[in-house]
Amino acid sequence: MDGPDDTTGQNLLAHVLLPVANEEDALATARALEPYDPERVTALHVVEKGDGVPDKTPVEQSEELAAESYAAVRTVFPDAGEHTAYARDVVEAIFDVASEVDASAIAYRPRGGNRLFQFLSGDLSAELATEAPVPVVALPRAESDE
Repeated sequence: MDGPDDTTGQNLLAHVLLPVANEEDALATARALEPYDPERVTALHVVEKGDGVPDKTPVEQSEELAAESYAAVRTVFPDAGEHTAYARDVVEAIFDVASEVDASAIAYRPRGGNRLFQFLSGDLSAELATEAPVPVVALPRAESDE
């Protein structure tokens, strides 16, 4: 493969959806994506909503966290778009937004933790990689992230 084109000739990095969890994660993820020079980036923060139970964090706090995350992404990609989703299922929200914004790919940094932790918490990476409606790019983690 000579470039970022997929088999249909579409530029894989034409419009990258970048899910971010918080300011630190957003900055690290944006920096990991930067060397690949995407044409367009939309940062996504998913606010996890409870289904009949209290939310993990108050909505105002979650929206502030999202705003901080978007600001961090914009230090690397000044023209990045932003999208906040409110959902119970984070991965499903990522897929919905990818379709909604017509993303060419989803790029993310796998979260740390050992295999047992990933199994017990539900490995989002596996679900992203196997069920996504668009290509998924797992960005490398810096040595200091491990």
